[in-house]
Amino acid sequence: MSLPIADRGRAMAFYREVFGFVAVGEPAEDGVPEPLQFEIGEGTRLMLVPAGGFGWVLGEGRAVAAPGSHEVLLSFAVGGPGAVDEVIERARRAGGEVVTEPGQRPWGYAGVCADLDGHLWQVIVPMAEEE
Repeated sequence: MSLPIADRGRAMAFYREVFGFVAVGEPAEDGVPEPLQFEIGEGTRLMLVPAGGFGWVLGEGRAVAAPGSHEVLLSFAVGGPGAVDEVIERARRAGGEVVTEPGQRPWGYAGVCADLDGHLWQVIVPMAEEE
């Protein structure tokens, strides 16, 4: 999956600090791998692409969504309610927006934060895994 970003260095620091993701690849001159990507699961990578180049990746005829418009809510599963609280707090400290404070929901214990570019992440303990 790929997301458009404004600043590669800030985005890399945010995802490392909040979610514990490790960037893969050789660092470019700015110290950030090019392309900026994280292996977030077996066979799954998150690539963060500067917004100016995101349209090029999409191809002609498709514009990047306007800021504040979201077509997807990404989920990050953790092992317990305390871990949800910790991730949401790390997002807050790293400059992200807390959209929904952590709490019990019908689908599990969850909170929602936005990264520095406004991409939404639901941090969740699915019902079957709740403490």
